Amino acid sequence: MSDASLRAVGWAQSFPVSRGVRAGREWARAHMEALGWARTDPDAVDSVVLAVSELVTNAHHHARTSAQVVLTWDGRGLHLTVHDSGPGSPAPRPADESSVSGRGLAIVDALADTWSVHPTADGKTITACFKGPGDSPCARRDA
Repeated sequence: MSDASLRAVGWAQSFPVSRGVRAGREWARAHMEALGWARTDPDAVDSVVLAVSELVTNAHHHARTSAQVVLTWDGRGLHLTVHDSGPGSPAPRPADESSVSGRGLAIVDALADTWSVHPTADGKTITACFKGPGDSPCARRDA
């Protein structure tokens, strides 16, 4: 059975370390605007753009690799997926007031409805889900 009302769109882009995080933020904001979220839920746009910024920064700074970013809107939630080729699995860590880093995953945790880390053969993938304007929260997807 097909549901003609279901609309899914997605975008993918690789952000090499040399290109910087700013390009990732601008790319994400442009796609959020294309979905109409800038008009209907500007706070959600800011949350997604900040999460992109944090996850691309983590890939560049900690993994020292390019970040492959995918945004997918499935009609219910926006799925942000960031893959890097670095070893290990990230985890939120405590940061004291004098720390200049260490808050990226805590920020993603605060902004996204759900998020998870999936180890891969060549690194790791972090997926965060954001509910759409007026939609119910994203369902948790465990590894």
